[in-house]
Amino acid sequence: MRIGVDIGGTFTDFVIVDDADGRVESFKRLSTPHDPALAVLEGVAGLPADGRRFIVHGSTVATNAVLERKGARTALVTTRGFRDVLSIGRQDRPALYDFFADPPDPLVPEHLRLEVDERVTASGHVLRAPSPEEVERLVRRLSAEGVESVAVVFLFSFLHPDHEQAVGEHLRRAGFAVSLSSEVLPEYREYERTSTTVINAYVAPVLDRYLARLEAGLRADELRIMQSNGGSISADEARRHAVRCVLSGPAGGVVGAFHVARLAGHERLITFDMGGTSTDVSLCDGAVRVTTEATVGGHPIRVPVVDIHTVGAGGGSVASVDAGGALRVGPESAGADPGPACYGRGGEAPTVTDANLVLGRLLPDHFLGGAMPLDESRAWEALETLGRQAGLPPPEAALGVVHVTNAHMERALRLISVERGHDPADFTLVSFGGAGGLHAADLARRLGIPLVLVPRHAATLSALGMVVADVVRDAVRTVMVPATVGTEALEPHFAALVARGVEDVRREGVPPDRIVVERALDMRYRGQSYELTVPLGPNPVAAFHRAHEHLYGYADPRAPVEIVNVRVRVTGRLPTPHLPAEPVGDPDPSDALLEERDVAFAEGVERVPVYLDARLRPGHVIAGPALVVRQDTTLLVGPHDRAEVDTYHNLLIHVGQRG
Repeated sequence: MRIGVDIGGTFTDFVIVDDADGRVESFKRLSTPHDPALAVLEGVAGLPADGRRFIVHGSTVATNAVLERKGARTALVTTRGFRDVLSIGRQDRPALYDFFADPPDPLVPEHLRLEVDERVTASGHVLRAPSPEEVERLVRRLSAEGVESVAVVFLFSFLHPDHEQAVGEHLRRAGFAVSLSSEVLPEYREYERTSTTVINAYVAPVLDRYLARLEAGLRADELRIMQSNGGSISADEARRHAVRCVLSGPAGGVVGAFHVARLAGHERLITFDMGGTSTDVSLCDGAVRVTTEATVGGHPIRVPVVDIHTVGAGGGSVASVDAGGALRVGPESAGADPGPACYGRGGEAPTVTDANLVLGRLLPDHFLGGAMPLDESRAWEALETLGRQAGLPPPEAALGVVHVTNAHMERALRLISVERGHDPADFTLVSFGGAGGLHAADLARRLGIPLVLVPRHAATLSALGMVVADVVRDAVRTVMVPATVGTEALEPHFAALVARGVEDVRREGVPPDRIVVERALDMRYRGQSYELTVPLGPNPVAAFHRAHEHLYGYADPRAPVEIVNVRVRVTGRLPTPHLPAEPVGDPDPSDALLEERDVAFAEGVERVPVYLDARLRPGHVIAGPALVVRQDTTLLVGPHDRAEVDTYHNLLIHVGQRG
C-alpha cells in the first residue's frame, strides 16, 4: 500500500494506492494547525492494518516555520567582516516605488551573527585557518545564548570546504544542530548561499521533531518526504536538508497534474491548484519546470524548486470592505479552525466558500460526501453583513467575492504565461485542489484557454503527485571558467557530482537500471549578473545563445560566454500507480442526474442539473450550465461550456463550446 499525504491550510489530503490491483482511493480530513501531525496520524490510523505501507508526505511545517518565524533559535557563524551579509542582501527594496517598504528582518538577529578569523581567497588559497581556541570560545558563546542550531557560512567555502567542516565537526560534538553551506549549497553568491543555509538551520530542528513524532505514531515500512524540486527523499535526508522540503506540497500538485494530464494526452499545461488558503499556478511546456530563484517569506533560497507562483486566494479567503468601500478578498484565510462561516465551527467572516454556497454552487448536504454538512444560514448571515457594508444584497455581494477572487487568480495565471511570452490559448488548464473546480472554467474564459482538464482525483492531486514522484538528487558546483575550455575539462567536476548522486539514490533502494543522470551548465555572457541553465550537449554554447534569444529576444554569438556552475540531477525512477482506462460509451448522462437547483450567474439565476460524478462514465457529455458533485469537490460547467468524461474519468470542459 502506497500512501500520499499532503497537509494544507484547511484540509489534509490522503491518497491510497493498492499495488495489488492499482486501485486508487482518496479522502480528506480537516487540518490541525495546532499540531499538524495529528491529522496525519488520525487519517493513517483509519486505514487497513494489513500489508506493507510506504508513505510519501508533503508538509507545510518547514514553510510555516519560516513564514510564522517559529523556527529554532539559530546562530550564523561566518568569516570575519561578513556578519552583516544577511542584512545587506542585494540592497533592493521589496516594493520599488514604496519608500516605506522594509525588507523582512533576518532570521538570525544581529547578536547571534558571529565571526571567525579565517579567510580563503577567490581562487581557494588559504590565508588564515580558524584556531582551536577561537572555536572553543565560539562554543561557549553559543551555549550561553541558548542556541539550538548553527549555520556555518565561510567565504569561498565552495572552493575550500575544510574550514567549515572542521568548525562544523566541533559544533556537532558540542551538541548543536549544524548546517554547512558547503553541504547545503556549494555555490557562489554569498548572500543567497548564506540565506539558504540559514533557512536550513532555522527549520531543520523543527522538521526533525515533526518527523520524529510521525515516525513514533505511524506504522510505516518506509517514510519518504516530498522535496520542493518534485522528487522525494528519505526522512533522514530531509532532516539534513530541510530547506529542500520548504515548498513540498505545491510541488506534489504540479507533479501529479503533469502525470495525469500526460496520460490523457496533454503535455502543454498551466496548472491551477486552488485550495482552502492559497492558489498555486505553474506552467509546464512538455516538462515540469524547475528554478533556483525562489523566496520564502522574503528570504531567497537557491536550491532547485518547481517553478510555482502563489497568491493568497482560496476557498477560505476572507472577504471584507476597505475604508474606500472597495471589496477585498484575502490574503487572510479562515483556515481549518474556525474555517468559513458555513462550517459551523465559530467562524463569522464571509469567505469564498460561503459566497459559492450562497450562489447555489455548493450543495450543503453533499460537502465531503455528506460527512461535513454546510450551514447555509450562517453563510447567508456572513454575506448579508458583507453586503450591508458594500451596499449590495447577499447574492450580488457573493458574485462580487467570486469576481474579485477570480481577478487575483487571473493575474497569477497571466504572470506565468503571458508575461513570460506564452499564449495561454496554446495550453490546457489543469484544475485541481478542493476549490478549483468552481472557478476553473471562468478563469479559462478570461484567458482564452479552450480546454480545462479536471482530474478524477483533483481534490487530492497533490497527495497523488507524492505517490508518483521519483527519487531525485540535485547537486551543483561552482567552476567559473570561460566556455572555451570545453566540456572535457569539466568532466572531473561532473564525475564527482554524479558519483555522489548515484550513491545517494542507490542508498534509497533504487536499482541501477532505473537511475537516470542529467548534466547541465549554468552559463552567461561575461559581465552579466545571472545565468541560464542549459542541458549539457555537443555544443552547449550554441544552446546557450538559442536559450538567451528565446527568453530575452536577442543573442550575441560574438560575445564571450562563461560557465558559472555545473549541475547534475540524478533521478531514480519509481514504479507509478496504474490508472486504469475505460472504453468510451453512451454520451447520455441522465443516469447520473441527482437533482436540479437554482444557481446564480452574472447574467442571472438559472435552473441547472446536478450530476453525481460517481455515476458518470467515460463518454458522457454534459451541456452547461451544470454542476458535477464529487466526494471531495464540486465542479461548475458554465452556461456556454460543454463537458465530457474521458477514458480516465477526468472531466474535460470545452470552454465556449456548448454546442
